[in-house]
Amino acid sequence: MTQRLLAIVTEALEGPESIEAIAGRGQRDDVEVRLVLPAVEETPFRHALGDVDGPVREARERLEVSLEELRRRGFSASGAVGDADPVLAAQDALREGPADEVVILEHAADQARWFENGLFERAQQELPSPVRMVVVKAGECGAAHVVAIEEGARPSAAAAREAEMETSRNLPSVSPADLGGMVVGVVGTIVAIVLAAAGPGPESAWGAAAILIAIGIALVNMAHVVGLTLFESVRYGGGWESFFHSLALVGTPLAVLVNLAILLFA
Repeated sequence: MTQRLLAIVTEALEGPESIEAIAGRGQRDDVEVRLVLPAVEETPFRHALGDVDGPVREARERLEVSLEELRRRGFSASGAVGDADPVLAAQDALREGPADEVVILEHAADQARWFENGLFERAQQELPSPVRMVVVKAGECGAAHVVAIEEGARPSAAAAREAEMETSRNLPSVSPADLGGMVVGVVGTIVAIVLAAAGPGPESAWGAAAILIAIGIALVNMAHVVGLTLFESVRYGGGWESFFHSLALVGTPLAVLVNLAILLFA
């Protein structure tokens, strides 16, 4: 029976190790590989600017190289360029056709790119097919070497429902972690504003700094909350969502502590 594999890769497949790791234990004649290459920008900032022409062109070039290499090694292969978020790219591909397994190629921790943080965990939570992660590391000559392979269990339907909490019938579902981050952001912003208002006032340098800190963290948390609740239709997620999530969780307590210090000692 033919095994249908969906492979999400962000680099061109060159060399036998990565290709053999994608196929797993299947024989070449029994495996159909469907590649999806996300059109990912080099940095979150460039991703936020929304210029997709360059990433799409580069992803298409990598796709052609990868398909040629797979076919040269005897695999039945097809593919397409996908969304900038690898998990969303996989979801789009699965809507077009099912897969027995989703394989994600991810770089080792010391070479990981900005969007790869938590990628495997997200894929397991959000994809309906079993997920396997292949960790690769580029050597001195540029060829990628497989350093680890991790199998992920497919979550049950009940577990998937428990992993999400419906905030409203008119809003997208959010995970408990996102809901907790929203609560921390809102409460922390209010505390930072209250501390700034009780501080030395805008007439002093420290008072002005406290006000600016409160405004800054309010804007960060507002952007994150709005992204989680209203921007689902434009696919707020992936590395950019992770960046704002981390910034909100770290920046909010820090802003509260700084404004408290200003209030007590300035």
